[in-house]
Amino acid sequence: MLLINSFLFAGAICALAQIILDNTKLTPGHITSIFVVIGSALDTFSIYDKIVEVVGGGAMVPITSFGHLLIHGALAKASTMGPLGIVMGMFDLTASGITSAIIFSFIFAVIFKPKN
Repeated sequence: MLLINSFLFAGAICALAQIILDNTKLTPGHITSIFVVIGSALDTFSIYDKIVEVVGGGAMVPITSFGHLLIHGALAKASTMGPLGIVMGMFDLTASGITSAIIFSFIFAVIFKPKN
């Protein structure tokens, strides 16, 4: 049942993004930013953690989980280190994802030639 819930949650996020993209003048960058903010807002009120318990890894795949990780790390470090922990905590949980995105982007930019 967990696999089905994961699939349905991630699919619902993607379907919602596609519906917004098709029916508004928002760009993919706008939609991505909106979903990061939604994930952050849900984690601020501890709702995203409950979603992760129910759907498992399906909640960690969409872009909403990036906002969740930013706020989750910031709140965790802020409770132990104070205001400085807010900045440090944001990058604590997301550092591996950001670093791998930069490294792989560089590798693919070197290997493949752009069309334009």
